[in-house]
Amino acid sequence: MADQCDILISGGGIAGLTAAAAFGTAGFDVICVDPTPPITERDVDGSDLRTTAFLQPAHGLLEQCGLWQRLDAHAAPLQIMRIVDAGGDVPEPRVVRDFNAADISDQPFGWNLPNWLLRREMVARLAELPNVDFRPGTGTASLFTRTAEARVGLSDGSRIHCKLVIAADGRNSPMREAAGINVHTTRYGQKALAFAVTHPIPHDNVSTEIHRSGGPFTLVPLPDWQGQPSSAIVWMERGPRAVELLNTEPEVFEALMTERSCGLFGPLKLASRRTIWPIISQSAERLAGERVALMAEAAHVVPPIGAQGLNMSLGDLSSLLELAQARPEGLGDAQMLDAYHKARHTEIEMRVKGIDLLNRASMIEARPLRDVRAMGLNALYSLPAVRKTLMQMGLGVR
Repeated sequence: MADQCDILISGGGIAGLTAAAAFGTAGFDVICVDPTPPITERDVDGSDLRTTAFLQPAHGLLEQCGLWQRLDAHAAPLQIMRIVDAGGDVPEPRVVRDFNAADISDQPFGWNLPNWLLRREMVARLAELPNVDFRPGTGTASLFTRTAEARVGLSDGSRIHCKLVIAADGRNSPMREAAGINVHTTRYGQKALAFAVTHPIPHDNVSTEIHRSGGPFTLVPLPDWQGQPSSAIVWMERGPRAVELLNTEPEVFEALMTERSCGLFGPLKLASRRTIWPIISQSAERLAGERVALMAEAAHVVPPIGAQGLNMSLGDLSSLLELAQARPEGLGDAQMLDAYHKARHTEIEMRVKGIDLLNRASMIEARPLRDVRAMGLNALYSLPAVRKTLMQMGLGVR
């Protein structure tokens, strides 16, 4: 026997779980599958110690699907984005520029939450929705589409008939592959270390991105941990150096990361284990195939700069949800999926290219080019109209 539903979501990461909550709250029958059960505790093997900054436009979507009420108490607001250029002879700040949300809005830029906690709260929200069937430990194994429906085989041997398949199953998306959609990938030879720290000097809800070489070193505010100010760090470096840092003794690593942070927050202390992630850019040639829509990392991957990754994903979700609600009778048909591709493809391409340029600039080793980078930051910042436009573009505000 095959199960029937409106929408099958392949992928139970943050994007897939948010999509399940959004479509479930909107009244669609949803099955969401993921081969790996979500890890919903901080200090266990395999937990995702990265954090996600939900930018302003995401707030309304999260409220609408019943998630914000669960997340609000755990979120650290991001009021100021601070860019520091430390590309001189010694690792110390030589240009510091603050982008303050108050210049464009009465709300912060966004709110930062740990990924493991997001999974915990999202899974709890899905349990409240009778029309959402979340099946952790089960993946998608095959895809067969016709103009009227999709048939998906699952790894437990069951079959699903649905109107729409949403591929939210990551950069190596099995559903994208099954739909025959190609991707363009750029590899930078970089990896990112992700971990949490405590520090004696409070972060004051300021997200700080420090540029020297190898990639940005970013501290994103977290709620206090064990009575100490705490931040999530993403430290991007060329691959071999990142692996070396991953395996460095904790005391030595703490000294190195305090130096890389220019000592802005005092001595940094590890408050979690270290995890490592490859850095790539990737974009799919098309965002849809017959009865299949790609979203999140199945559609686009960018380096972790400016909190763009998941917020692009939520842009995909908002677009899909709007189209589905405008014509529920046409859910997953060619008209809906063509409209989705047109609505998202150009903006995604622009953002992937823009973040690619920012990442290449942050990797610069040669001192004269690092000086040019610092001058460029100064020039952009000193023009108020340009500064405001950059902040609005970063938020995805039209």
